[in-house]
Amino acid sequence: MRTGLTIEPGRTAVLFIDLQEEHRQDQRFLVEGFDRVVANAAQLQAAARRSGVALFHWAYVVDLDRTRRPFHPVLADGTSAFSDKGDPWTAICAEVAPAAGEASFVKAEASAFGPDEPERSLKSRGIEWLIVAGVWTEACVDATVKDALRRGFRVLLVKDACGSGTQAMHETALLNLANRLYGGAVVVTSAACRLIEGLAAEAWQPQSPVPLRFTYDNATALYRDL
Repeated sequence: MRTGLTIEPGRTAVLFIDLQEEHRQDQRFLVEGFDRVVANAAQLQAAARRSGVALFHWAYVVDLDRTRRPFHPVLADGTSAFSDKGDPWTAICAEVAPAAGEASFVKAEASAFGPDEPERSLKSRGIEWLIVAGVWTEACVDATVKDALRRGFRVLLVKDACGSGTQAMHETALLNLANRLYGGAVVVTSAACRLIEGLAAEAWQPQSPVPLRFTYDNATALYRDL
């Protein structure tokens, strides 16, 4: 249900997951509405920098010379079929690239919490809330949010600053996350910016286990109501 929410900016960090050029350049891995997702992420970054809120950035890069994976899809030359270390499109989009001094990580797994360092860094700052934006909603965003919850963080999921290959993929993935976002909330970018700045905003929060029983017919309407 929708409720009023405030969070403490000093105990908040904003996480940006895999906002890389391949998602608007590589025809195999385009994210629907990616420019909108990037623009909304840029708004979050601007609000965080104005308010002194910590920003963390991740890029997904596969190096099969270092980590060989069973069943990983490869091209004829043996390189990764996506996010290969030699592909310049793995670069984070310029509009949302890390600024000097901001934490930036390269990951080779879905979750941003693969290595220990991000968790240590967040907890050393006394972070309670993680504001999450990025792609793909059902993959790397999903894995990051679930790992964050397991580690005791509250997650503020910014629904219009996330995306996937299609809007249907994004909406159903976000509904699935919302159903289990205990202790957290779903917001739009404008509300997230208010919260980053220490103001109150309206947010959707789960009030019971699995409250969103969506179907093919009502999924979009439920998503819009979040």
